Amino acid sequence: MASNFKLLAGKTAVITGCNRGIGKAILESYAVNGASVFACVRKESPAFLKLIQQLSEKNSVSIVPVYFDSRNHEELKLAVQKIKDSKQKVDVLVNNSGIGYNALFQMSPHDKLKDVFDVNFIAPFIFTQYLTKLMVRQKSGSIITISSTAALDANDGKSVYGASKAALICMTKVIASELKSFGIRANSIAPGMTDTDMLSCLPEELISKVRNQNGQNKIAKPSEIADAALFLASDLSTHITGQVIRVDGGVK
Repeated sequence: MASNFKLLAGKTAVITGCNRGIGKAILESYAVNGASVFACVRKESPAFLKLIQQLSEKNSVSIVPVYFDSRNHEELKLAVQKIKDSKQKVDVLVNNSGIGYNALFQMSPHDKLKDVFDVNFIAPFIFTQYLTKLMVRQKSGSIITISSTAALDANDGKSVYGASKAALICMTKVIASELKSFGIRANSIAPGMTDTDMLSCLPEELISKVRNQNGQNKIAKPSEIADAALFLASDLSTHITGQVIRVDGGVK
């Protein structure tokens, strides 16, 4: 690929959870590939402002920070209004923001169940409802949800987290079906264990076990998940919708 070829040149993306991990890697990848981005995070920080300024200047793209707590529906609506007021076409929505949780089924309290579903499913559901109204009007768009292999594999200790991510996959498949006539595609990425902050809540023996189970004998880097998100946002994937793409190194 020529160094000056940019897969997302002229496109505008909305990405949630941009300040770290997979979301940060997707933000960086999209900026390098020419996309303007509404970079959504929960709150402002000097490190985040420095990151988006550097990415914007280096890649000659617009990166607009959007702040909201996804559990606060009023803040969420104000964030959507800010995006709408820009009058920019929203080509890509990446629902990445989420929280992890690991506990046995019988040891999972109801309040934690609600917290995880509020962030991992209800917030992206509502956010997507708002933004797809813009995509329907323009009759185009690519929606990408970051799910998890836990949604597919029913791992021990993942009843709450896995169920929230499975709900996200179902939502994505329904969107793909219901909105296909408007030129809107929707796909989900299911990362396996990835080197992010979420690893800190897992025991080392489990991390080693997963590392040894995949054919590459390693844990995924956030940039490897971002590569899949780049593909699904680009015009290289215009005939792909309603799919779940595992990015797990071939775990057996």
